[in-house]
Amino acid sequence: QVHLVESGGGLVQAGGSLRLSCTASGSILNINTMGWYRQAPGKQRELVAIITSGGSPTYADSVKGRFTISRDNAQKTAYLQMDSLKPEDTAVYYCNVDWVLVRDQATGAKSIFDNWGQGTQVTVSS
Repeated sequence: QVHLVESGGGLVQAGGSLRLSCTASGSILNINTMGWYRQAPGKQRELVAIITSGGSPTYADSVKGRFTISRDNAQKTAYLQMDSLKPEDTAVYYCNVDWVLVRDQATGAKSIFDNWGQGTQVTVSS
């Protein structure tokens, strides 16, 4: 199976910065797109940023120019650098990997889709 572990959340004042990390572990052969989503209280989960295995990023309009997503394929880790944070960025941030190929004892390899981390809280005070 695949485990995604996020870290780096916390409390920061408006205008400050945080860096989130998400590391995938397990018998992983290949990882496709990695991304960050967030969910604020009373709101639906929304996309923040995603990055393909080739390094192409996509951002929500609300974070363009302030957030930067990157990844280290060798470390199976994605990062989200968040600058110029605003109170409206307050949410639980979740790491997502849309497709992972893992070793399987019976078949050699199998695909696992839509993997989520446990979430990390980001709170931005005004």
